[in-house]
Amino acid sequence: MSQGVQNSGVFYVSNKTSPASELIFEEYLKKCMTRTTAVPFKPGKSKKAPRMKHSPFGDYPKEKMPKKDTEIEPPAPIENFAASIAIKGNNILKKGSGLGGKTSSKMNKKKQIQSFAPKAGAIKKRKIPISEFRKYYDRGDLPIFIDHMGSGNRIDWKEDIATLDLHHYLPVFFEGIRELNDPYRFLAIQGTYDILDKAGGKVLSVIPQLIIPIKTALNTRDPNIIAVTLKIIQKLVLCSESIGEALVPYYRQILPIFNLFKNYNSNTGDKIDYGQRKKNNLGELIQDTLELLETYGGEDAFINIKYMIPTYESCVLT
Repeated sequence: MSQGVQNSGVFYVSNKTSPASELIFEEYLKKCMTRTTAVPFKPGKSKKAPRMKHSPFGDYPKEKMPKKDTEIEPPAPIENFAASIAIKGNNILKKGSGLGGKTSSKMNKKKQIQSFAPKAGAIKKRKIPISEFRKYYDRGDLPIFIDHMGSGNRIDWKEDIATLDLHHYLPVFFEGIRELNDPYRFLAIQGTYDILDKAGGKVLSVIPQLIIPIKTALNTRDPNIIAVTLKIIQKLVLCSESIGEALVPYYRQILPIFNLFKNYNSNTGDKIDYGQRKKNNLGELIQDTLELLETYGGEDAFINIKYMIPTYESCVLT
């Protein structure tokens, strides 16, 4: 649990493991495991790594190694009789009497149509618009700053969170959850969690102003941004019992992206999925969010979720 501390006129929230710092740790771990941001590390292709031996006793002798394939022999010349038939055509079958040419040409056309068919790109990443949070932070209009003196990742508040104008600041922090660059992402996510922890039921009156930032973050189609947004929605619903019912009229703006990524699960086969502990599996995260919306959304929650996501099954026992 987070605890507020007042020290020398600066109010900050201390967390042992904050949600924003967990994202930084995960990215650092990925870089350590892959050595780059995306390309996995392969020792065999590294020029600095020692050459792999054929056996524990060294390389095989060159005379015992299999020889490379010889060059392809050129085709035999075509005889004059065969060449004349290929040019003039064989008159044994009449034109159109055979079936082989007809079927093969149709099949080739179908293959060409299938190979050149364009993709819809429904789950393709979209361009991320610049958030208002970045502009506010660059101008110094936000009452937060990073604490570089303490240990770990932490933000300090210049004002008490309980006295903040939520109608002004909370939508700005929700705007920043779609940022991918630090310090904007770290400050926006951690600041959003801090406000939701302290505000509680006061967030209810700000719900209409939060829908557009949530919809914009989900429409980026970026799995990392969607995962963060889903966790914040869960935190938002748990702030007060009445917030779940207040979100029901806005399901048509929020749930279409849920329907696209509902089956976005990683098939690891018989391997261990370490992302389950950190709730990084997008399909399971969407299912948990929908169940939470149904549980706290009241009587009309399920029918509205079912209208937007027909494959959803109720989690409430009747």
